[in-house]
Amino acid sequence: MKLKAGIIGLGVGEAHIAGYQSHSNCEVKAVCDLSQARLREVQKKFSIPKVSTDANEILEDPEIDMVSVASYDNLHHDQVIKALEHDKHVFVEKPLCLYEEEASRIRTLLKSKPSLKLSSNLILRQSPRFRRLKKMVEAGEFGTLFYLEGDYHYGRLHKLTDGWRGKLDFYSVVYGGSVHLVDLLLWLSSDAVEEVFAYGNQIASKGSEFRHHDCVAALLKFRSGLIGKVTADFGGVRPHFHGLSLYGTKASFENSLPHGRLFRSREPNQAPEPVLEAYPGVEKGDLIHQFVDSVLNGKTGEVSVEDVFKTMSVCFAIEKSAKEGRPVPVRYL
Repeated sequence: MKLKAGIIGLGVGEAHIAGYQSHSNCEVKAVCDLSQARLREVQKKFSIPKVSTDANEILEDPEIDMVSVASYDNLHHDQVIKALEHDKHVFVEKPLCLYEEEASRIRTLLKSKPSLKLSSNLILRQSPRFRRLKKMVEAGEFGTLFYLEGDYHYGRLHKLTDGWRGKLDFYSVVYGGSVHLVDLLLWLSSDAVEEVFAYGNQIASKGSEFRHHDCVAALLKFRSGLIGKVTADFGGVRPHFHGLSLYGTKASFENSLPHGRLFRSREPNQAPEPVLEAYPGVEKGDLIHQFVDSVLNGKTGEVSVEDVFKTMSVCFAIEKSAKEGRPVPVRYL
């Protein structure tokens, strides 16, 4: 019998459909969106049996085994909780939720239902370029890492000033953007962040209905002594891009276009090696196939529940530090 999936939210959620349908043991039974026109469009395009404007029809449907939560950020917590309460596996778009106490509730509920799987769409791990870096770090080609940078350049300021993000009571560019880079740095380093110190401002979107930081920069103190820097730049005048730099005792890497640059020498006349693997080279539903596999075989997927909570724990500390203007220790959930 095939697993049956339901998807809530047909913005990025549309990309989830192909991910589920690519798996021979899974089918999309239902989709939900607030727009009737969007529902009709997606139903026709993907031959979806059931559509609804009410998320509860998916969350409470006993025939649905797993749910993708791709709704507005402020709805994630309640929908994740309800899905778990109805014994459904959950694949949630970032962020998992907006508040630390919400994450604690999700964590507690998951512990009471150990058979359920939860993952989040931290898709940069699937980028061929970054997967090569992971292998190089593990092989010792960088030597000992001592400094990492991750910069989330959004490149679409209008989505803050004119879209749904500006209408929410609270929206975090850390949770909605640099969460990807936080996860990437944790994954690449296999290290843990102990403390963060962050600053934020709202200059690029000043005068709009968006009322929160549109730029946040954070220093990360890792357990090993490694230092990191992560930014969420939603107002920059440049296209969407994930800046990534790794500095080790044997080599350094800088992400760029059309290719990355790998430095193995300090000599100014020694050109860097091009890193030609595709970037980003991923679709937004590419983690779903292995998530379905993890449900079927009971094993840990590419982005485990532990990965999700570790990344969110660091992001919560960054947001708190940016608001309070002081160093904040990371409290891992």
